This record gives sequence, structure tokens and C-alpha cells, in this order.
Amino acid sequence: MDLSRDEWLDALGMDAKDIPKAVIMEGSWWRAQRTEWRLSYLDDVRELAFPDMFYGYWQGSPVVYSCVYGAPRAAELAHLFGVLGTPRMVMIGTCGALDPSLATGDVVVPSWAVAREGVAHLYEAVDDATGTIPSDPGLTALGRAALESRGVRTADSLHLTWSSIFAQSGAMVEEWREAGYGSVDMEAATLFAVANHFRFAATALLVVWDQLTADRSFLDPLTSKEQTLLNAANTAVFEVVLEVTADL
Repeated sequence: MDLSRDEWLDALGMDAKDIPKAVIMEGSWWRAQRTEWRLSYLDDVRELAFPDMFYGYWQGSPVVYSCVYGAPRAAELAHLFGVLGTPRMVMIGTCGALDPSLATGDVVVPSWAVAREGVAHLYEAVDDATGTIPSDPGLTALGRAALESRGVRTADSLHLTWSSIFAQSGAMVEEWREAGYGSVDMEAATLFAVANHFRFAATALLVVWDQLTADRSFLDPLTSKEQTLLNAANTAVFEVVLEVTADL
């Protein structure tokens, strides 16, 4: 939709002075639980005219949070606020590990993502030879350093964004691992592509959950230690995102 900034502002019921400093997206099935949890950090929260776009304040800085799932939904949110001129956006959530050295509770903060999700190429930001799209170096470095200062182990793996967690076979996972991909999600490369198109800063902080090379999915039980690490990392990524985006 080729709408202008003013048209989007009118559709959202917002004034130009209220454009958020940051947009935080989270790729998760558990929309109600994650939304309630994340919004508990913000003040004066309201839902915008479009559903699941929540506007609030963190230490006086306006931010938008939305639980998205899959590349099309991530592109819509990033595109809309890219037109408005929001300067930075971050994708949080979980990812699958393709690198056996990654453990549950680690956080992948990729410098590059490989787009295989069917949306990023529409924004003409994908390297035709490699399919890669960069995250913003400065914002990525800030996020990685802030996590490590909290004792969270981070990784800068070559990250793959794929279209569906159900449309991946064991043979496909092995092919990805052999190609050098360290982790996989469904939204990060999409966000990076839209960011490159509209020239805003974007990064991703993705908590490792699945161990795909060990044939362990999110349906398999975690040990109590793994669950503790997963929960702590999911808390840390949101708090870090607030610190490094809204406060810049």
C-alpha cells in the first residue's frame, strides 16, 4: 500500500509528535501471555487503531510493542512505522539452533541474515548472490554488549530466516547446517530488508530454544536448568531492547 506518512498517521489516530522512538516485535505463538508480560514494563499503554499494536512509554520514551508471527506480519509493522520515520526496530523471540555449540538460553544477535522466507526480496534489499541482508552494526553491537554485561551468552551466527517451522525436514536441517547457517527463525531477515529499504536501524535478539541438529523441537521438554536459562534470556532480551532503543 503506497500510503503517505500523513495517511498512516490519520489511520492510526496519531499525531506526528507521537511517532515512537522504537518498535519492538516479538515472534511468538503465545501472543496473549507475551503481550501482557511485555506491556507490564510500559506506562500509559494504549492499543492503536490497528489491532495488536500497543503504544506506551518506557522512562518517558514512546515505544510500540507488537507480537507478530511470520514474515508477512513482520513486514507490515516494519513498513508502516518505516514510512512514519521510527528510527529503530528490534525483533525478539526465539530461534532454532543449527550450530551444535549453541545452547538453550543463548541469544543469537546476527550481523547478517539469509532471506528464505519469501518476503524480503520484495524490498530489493537482498544480495542476489548470497541472499544476505545486514542488521544495523551499531544497534547490533549495543544489544550484544548489553546482554553480555548481564551474563547472557551471545552468538553472531550466520542466521537463516525461513517461511515455516512445519515446512522443514530433517534433511533440510542438515543441508542448512552444512551450508554454515547457525540458527533459524521466521522474521529477522524480513525486518532487516524493510529497514534497509526505509533506512532505519534494525537488529534481532533471538533466544535459542530448539536444538534442531539434535532433533529437539519446542515440543520436547527442557531440563529445569534449561528452562531457567530460557526464561532468564527471554526476560533479558526485552529489558535490553528497552535500554538500547528507547534511551538512545
